[in-house]
Amino acid sequence: MASLWILTTLIAAAAQTVRNTVQRNLTGPLGTVGATQVRFLYGFPFSILFLAVMLAVTGWTVPAQSLTSFAFTFAGALSQIMATALMLAAMRDRAFSVTIAYTKTEPVQVAIFGIVALGDHLSLSAALAIPIATIGVLLMAIKPGDRFGVETVKPALLGIASGTFFALSAVGFRGGILALGDGPALLRATTTLVWSLGIQSAVLFVWLAIFNRPALLKSLALWRASSGAGFMGALASQFWFIGFSLTSAANVRTLGLVEVIFAQFVTRRVFSEGVAKRELVGITLVVIGVGLLLLPALLP
Repeated sequence: MASLWILTTLIAAAAQTVRNTVQRNLTGPLGTVGATQVRFLYGFPFSILFLAVMLAVTGWTVPAQSLTSFAFTFAGALSQIMATALMLAAMRDRAFSVTIAYTKTEPVQVAIFGIVALGDHLSLSAALAIPIATIGVLLMAIKPGDRFGVETVKPALLGIASGTFFALSAVGFRGGILALGDGPALLRATTTLVWSLGIQSAVLFVWLAIFNRPALLKSLALWRASSGAGFMGALASQFWFIGFSLTSAANVRTLGLVEVIFAQFVTRRVFSEGVAKRELVGITLVVIGVGLLLLPALLP
């Protein structure tokens, strides 16, 4: 049971890679904000379905929402909207895998925010794993010969800012889950997921209805592709949230760096973008970092 967070995080990272792939393809026809709202608006019904099935099978009841839990969840929801929009904006200028790498500076920030906001503690192996894996990610992102002009600095800043907001969202969601009390971890995680996607869907629906109605209407017209992104987004979030309910956000997000490796596969197979030897060294460091993180869980 103690290592269940490992399995849930790996599933979440795989599902998120698929979702990012679908969302990137929607950025062209829908724009950045339009593609951002797809994961929330179309993911919300699936989160309700997840919760309904769970309640029917287990007989549990939905925990009462406290002001503290709502505040954490609301902050996490808004931070995730910003993070997703910044990530998709960066993807318009850089390769898929490079953008994902920039966003994965997140674990260091998660560790800091988690310690300050939630009082989370890091083991020695985790404290070593986080910087090693993050260096690996940066090694993959910054290529020899890159000129630090607007064309490279802008997507880098967008990607790192995205990582900051993803870090804030992870801490917010974990705070929301913990504030729901001592009920079953799966119930608290799924309840928080429904609240977060509901908040995000409402905020973005109103925003697009007022400021970008064509993108909203187009996302409704592209309901097949949008539904796929929504389902994969809800599935990924479900497992991220379960992970947050079982261990610190820093542990979950550091292991989640395996998404960078998944993104490399997508880069080659789907987008036909090359992968340099330097990026392979970065992958190796990510694997070493993840190995250090998992060492305590794997030892008897």
